[in-house]
Amino acid sequence: MGMWSIGAGALGAAALALLLANTDVFLSKPQKAALEYLEDIDLKTLEKEPRTFKAKELWEKNGAVIMAVRRPGCFLCREEAADLSSLKPKLDELGVPLYAVVKEHVRTEVKDFQPYFKGEIFLDEKKRFYGPQRRKMMFMGFIRLGVWYNFFRAWNGGFSGNLEGEGFILGGVFVVGPGKQGILLEHREKEFGDKVNPLSVLEAARKIKPQTSTSEKK
Repeated sequence: MGMWSIGAGALGAAALALLLANTDVFLSKPQKAALEYLEDIDLKTLEKEPRTFKAKELWEKNGAVIMAVRRPGCFLCREEAADLSSLKPKLDELGVPLYAVVKEHVRTEVKDFQPYFKGEIFLDEKKRFYGPQRRKMMFMGFIRLGVWYNFFRAWNGGFSGNLEGEGFILGGVFVVGPGKQGILLEHREKEFGDKVNPLSVLEAARKIKPQTSTSEKK
């Protein structure tokens, strides 16, 4: 009888843990990024002789859509990159560029990611696009039903990947207006494969008001 009680207790504890892992109780809450925070981020080009510049250069004239990639080799990230890239013709019509930032440059990972992403990619060595408060999803992610749904969705879509690089720090997508128009959309990945809605990105991009030069004002 004692062994049955212990077994039932262990089973109940495991069921409770599984239940809680599939709620948002233990998920770290994202902290919204201020425009000033994003503007001051240092980015690097991925050329042989990299140039360091402030992130505000990406959007100060025409605004921008920016993907903070969790891991270029991740097939879920490649799926989201392909979704965003499907918007490229419409973004081009609006005059809004599409960019991505990665937190590390491992072997050929960025090069292998580029077939899925139709925009320029830059390096954020200090991982500031993943802040102000960096959030991680560790092995708990692999017992979340939502994550497994995302896995099957991407697999069924024909996406594949590898295990190269850091993949626990969660990414996101931003739509930023030019000048001081501000952040028009901020999507923070809640769990692995929690991708942004492309229609929301396009809706935010349509709100972008191009900067008027001083000569045009006159």
